[in-house]
Amino acid sequence: MPYTWHTPPPPGTLTKLSAWPFRSLPKIGFVWFIGGTAALLCVPLIPAIGTPVLWGLLPFMLGALWLLYFLLQKNYRDAEILEELTLWPDRLLLTRHNPKGAALSWEENPHWVRVTLHRSGGPVPNYITLSGKGREVEIGAFLSEEERIALHAELAALLPLRD
Repeated sequence: MPYTWHTPPPPGTLTKLSAWPFRSLPKIGFVWFIGGTAALLCVPLIPAIGTPVLWGLLPFMLGALWLLYFLLQKNYRDAEILEELTLWPDRLLLTRHNPKGAALSWEENPHWVRVTLHRSGGPVPNYITLSGKGREVEIGAFLSEEERIALHAELAALLPLRD
């Protein structure tokens, strides 16, 4: 699962949760994919070696390879999200580290935090929110539907208020 409960927790905390988006293509797979694509793009160029057609096809094939590389790298950068939920006896801190910009934090007393699973009506099915002091924040929107359901059950068991 792309989230984990840390044990042992940091000193003075009850527990700590870290969540991140799932990556189906690891870095080594990325290298092999780009290399294989480059090799396959060269196959149609073999009959054109030594002819002017090669110079007409080459820029388009290199452009397609560069575009594929650029878009996959952008996908990696956009998925560098990390959400950390740290629970102390008297404080709950949710921090979201975005790929661009500063980290966003939300702090609340855990005794007043309500965990809600929105089965529909949210941006994704089974959307999880934490609410307290009139503010509602999302957690784990990038997780799969099954992972959000499991995370909701774990959070509901950990926090006193439930929906």
